Amino acid sequence: MNTFRNKGDKPTKIGFGEGLVEAGNRNQKVVVLGADITSSVGVNFFAETFPTRFFSLGIAEQNCIGIAAGLSLEGKIPVFSTYGVFASLRAADQIRVSVCYNNLHVIIGGAHCGVSVGPDGATHQALEDIAIMRVLPNMTVLSPCDATQTKQATLAAIENCNGPVYLRFGREPMPDFTDSSSKFIIGKAHVLHPGNDLSIIATGHLVWEALQAAYFLETIGYSIRVINVHTIKPIDVKIIIQAARETGAIITAEEHQIYGGLGSAVSEVVTQFHPVPISFVGMNDKFGESGTPGELMEKFGMTTHNLIKSCKKMLARKKNGFK
Repeated sequence: MNTFRNKGDKPTKIGFGEGLVEAGNRNQKVVVLGADITSSVGVNFFAETFPTRFFSLGIAEQNCIGIAAGLSLEGKIPVFSTYGVFASLRAADQIRVSVCYNNLHVIIGGAHCGVSVGPDGATHQALEDIAIMRVLPNMTVLSPCDATQTKQATLAAIENCNGPVYLRFGREPMPDFTDSSSKFIIGKAHVLHPGNDLSIIATGHLVWEALQAAYFLETIGYSIRVINVHTIKPIDVKIIIQAARETGAIITAEEHQIYGGLGSAVSEVVTQFHPVPISFVGMNDKFGESGTPGELMEKFGMTTHNLIKSCKKMLARKKNGFK
């Protein structure tokens, strides 16, 4: 049964901006840093509401991280946001040494993640950021599924963490389906749809696609479990082991390279505790291109019908005893 409804398409960056404003109202220590972009990443809401607590530092991502580290040491709660590809790659050294090594409470908002950025092309499409951020000691990595959950994740990162946090989100309007009254607990994934034949473990924008695939497959007699992993690190080991034991096969879905991201994180859990066959839906070792979000999601195999095909293939293998 289709239990989740789209409340209307909304960019996840809006949820990030709304979360910043709410956190700023609750705590005077919250400050925000920008790298010559504001509305592009959703921090314009905070800048307009708290102009004396917003600092635009120019296109100097490495410097921004250094300043954020200093502000954290002085008792502030700094949030720095730029395009995810620049935050995770250009400033990686500063994040590793200044922020993670010192275990500082710095929140990094990685915007424009995945190919759904569209026309900006390969240079601006963050497809390796989860892999880079999740290997850093002390780093928490969040990947919410829609605008409402991005707001929840932003508040949790600011109010419920003590160390560094990387929070990835997108630019384009995407289905917003999370209940605003639902609880967001860092490290606790959500089972969004029950099922026993197969599990789709998804993150970010692909959670909606996974739900649509499960709803379709249900109409032809299959029972597909859908799990939203909004926290890549620390990952919910318990829910993954349970899915492996109860459904016997897993497909991971992410708008990210299949190497080093959610699929790799899930595989690390499964191989240790309950090995089952896994297949991966995501970017298959390629760079993105320019195009509309829909065209790119389709070209690189990250849509509902791609997930349906992957599920059918895995279900056929399961029926044949994975021979």
